[in-house]
Amino acid sequence: MLEALEGVIASRKADPSARSYTTKLLASGPPGAGAKVTEEAAELVRAACEETADRVVAEAADLVYHALVLLACRDLTLARVEDELARRFGVSGFDEKAARSAVGGGGSS
Repeated sequence: MLEALEGVIASRKADPSARSYTTKLLASGPPGAGAKVTEEAAELVRAACEETADRVVAEAADLVYHALVLLACRDLTLARVEDELARRFGVSGFDEKAARSAVGGGGSS
């Protein structure tokens, strides 16, 4: 499903449609799409703390969609994210974060 969604996002980027929300997000670039990722992340956390499981799932889906649009704004793919996750798999989160910090790749995760 994620690959299919990524394909739709790529098609909107290649062939914009004035009636497409995805096209509008892509046109807003990383700042606009990033603001939506931030908004959706907050909504997911709020739902996880206060709402039903169905609402949590719906907000998680919104976050994933907006993250894929943000990646597309930078011409990055889900495959790149999967490769990074595979690289980290089986490594302690503390060790992985320390390794990123040691090479200047910090981040706040």
